[in-house]
Amino acid sequence: MHQMGLPALDARLLIGCIFSYLGRATEDLAGSPSFQNPMPLTVRRTPRTRKGYIEPLDLADAIPLWMMQIPGGVFTMGSPDNEPGRDDDEGPQREVAVPDFFMGRYPVTQAQWRAVAALPAEGRSLDPDPSRFKGENRPVEKVSWEDAVEFCARLSRLAESRLAKHTKRPYRLPGEAEWEYACRAGTQTPFYFGKTLTTDVANYCGQYTYDGGPNGKYRGETTPVDHFGIANAFGLSDMHGNVYEWCQDYWHENYEGAPTDGSAWIEGGDSSIRIVRGGSWLYDPRSCRSSNRFRYDADYRNYVTGFRVCCSAPRTG
Repeated sequence: MHQMGLPALDARLLIGCIFSYLGRATEDLAGSPSFQNPMPLTVRRTPRTRKGYIEPLDLADAIPLWMMQIPGGVFTMGSPDNEPGRDDDEGPQREVAVPDFFMGRYPVTQAQWRAVAALPAEGRSLDPDPSRFKGENRPVEKVSWEDAVEFCARLSRLAESRLAKHTKRPYRLPGEAEWEYACRAGTQTPFYFGKTLTTDVANYCGQYTYDGGPNGKYRGETTPVDHFGIANAFGLSDMHGNVYEWCQDYWHENYEGAPTDGSAWIEGGDSSIRIVRGGSWLYDPRSCRSSNRFRYDADYRNYVTGFRVCCSAPRTG
């Protein structure tokens, strides 16, 4: 079986983050040049004001499953050749037209996961409490792509039982183009927040910097999905860092021949390997860029990967 493991990083990054996670960070790391604050950072902050709806789940006082309306549009997918930290699999850049759809404001939380895992199985069993870092409003992690698809199937069945046939909303994972379009929310910079990133607005390994940005915190764990209290122009939070997020698409080495209509790329490539996006609490800010891509086996589980759900907008006319 093909096993991707965790994303490859340079040795300094991986060792630095692991040592901090174990509580053994050393003074020489803190004093190294890459840990200095070379310049102040200004980031884009947007109130969470977009339209959407709440999918009813029995969650007590936990954060509900908010679905945000993402307006359709055309965007340039991928990264330009001169973007710092760019990988070859992020190109060639191309124009993609994305129809309207809905996307979860946050990654699926542990409370939401538990509520749906208690529903009848559609195709496979689900562990009701898989996560390493516990908390009702923390993102669920240690779930495979196959687990996430089962979650969507159960949630769809629940929604179908509550709605008339003409208002069905089948839930699914986002396509890779939908994910990047939603993350960018009209921006063309490496991050929604601007040209660089800070741990004041995202959860990643702040011991390392991106393109002149400051060093920051390394929390060594996930944070609650509403921890930062900010969102992009589409009302989405935690698109950079915290947990990687599964997408529908097969893995392809680049965008040659990829769809331009916003649909998931599920032809050719390797169907046993699926895309993850967004970076995580364990990795550097380069991995959190809007265009950054990585992949895992569809049955692989780890403590840096979760997901958020989508559904297509209802047709009118």
